[in-house]
Amino acid sequence: MKSWIKWTTAALVLVLLSAGIVRTLLARKNKQAALAAQQTAQKTEVSVALTAADVVSAQMLELTQSLALTGPVQAVHSVMIKARTPGELRLTLREGDTVKAGQIVAHVDATDAQARLHQAKQQAQAAQAQVDMAQRSHNNNLALLAQGFISSTALQNSQATFNAALANLAAAQAGVDLAVKAMDDTVLRSPIAGTVSQRLAQNGERVAVESRILEIVDISQLEMEATLNAADSVWVKVGQTAVVHVEGISNPFMAKVARINPSTSTGSRAVLVYLTLNTQDSPAHLRQGLFAQGDLHLGTVRTLASPLSAVRTDKAQPYVQVIAQGRVLHQTVTLRERGVANGQLMVGITGVPEGAVLIDGTVGTLRAGTQVQTVPSK
Repeated sequence: MKSWIKWTTAALVLVLLSAGIVRTLLARKNKQAALAAQQTAQKTEVSVALTAADVVSAQMLELTQSLALTGPVQAVHSVMIKARTPGELRLTLREGDTVKAGQIVAHVDATDAQARLHQAKQQAQAAQAQVDMAQRSHNNNLALLAQGFISSTALQNSQATFNAALANLAAAQAGVDLAVKAMDDTVLRSPIAGTVSQRLAQNGERVAVESRILEIVDISQLEMEATLNAADSVWVKVGQTAVVHVEGISNPFMAKVARINPSTSTGSRAVLVYLTLNTQDSPAHLRQGLFAQGDLHLGTVRTLASPLSAVRTDKAQPYVQVIAQGRVLHQTVTLRERGVANGQLMVGITGVPEGAVLIDGTVGTLRAGTQVQTVPSK
């Protein structure tokens, strides 16, 4: 019995050893086959098929340069009418009412001003009476001095009295002028022709000096106030033209740079540029405060350029994917001016020859050295 167990155990051990050897040999064979397949795949090059729409070329082009502008539309001429004297306000105009230059737009109660004017006139009349009396006295003293009845000192005193009366009269006349000015200040007139934009006080309200009453704007002349950063502002010059689109209006407007602010805005360091809009065709459609955007024409430049979409920036330096001898080459380039040619956004580049075939950005990034072939578009 014991001999049978011994032989059975030995046979079982032999079977297990044989199975392990076979498994090891199979694993080695599979590994060698996988390694051979990998080496074969590495030796086999992948060829990417591109259509004519997937490639572009670097060409010498005339680029039209422009600068994007945004900003509100504002009236060239506007005025804020303020109270020049305190009192109760009489006002009937409302927002949207039109006014003419010099038209009376409001009154301030003139009761006090009228009383002061009457008082000043009475004081002027009294001063005139004093002058008349002093003059008659002085004339009499001149006759008495000629006859030897008074001394020259008495004549000098009468002359001084007459001069003082004249000074009092001049002061009284100045008081009348001030009272007339105060009376005129109770009547508020518009210095420009335009439309009431804001009514900031109510009829019957008592206003103080410098209280804002009405804002009047002249929408016949409008301009766009564009905000530019310091780098872009150096390209802008007075007289340059732009095409401006105003929100709510389908037709674009031609505009021209009229003024450039010589100082930057506090904090943002932005530069304000003012463009006069040509509103002769449809001035009634425009309103102050509407948002506008446009493109400012800066000029043209001739340079070697490619579509901006062909330039890739996923590396430290911008580059293009050049097809040379049927393979992809990653070529670093230097970017120059941007502009539009044939309705496409282009950028000037250096680093590739004229006529170089580039892969458009719609294809994506291909590994350098990848074999490519161009097939006809369907």
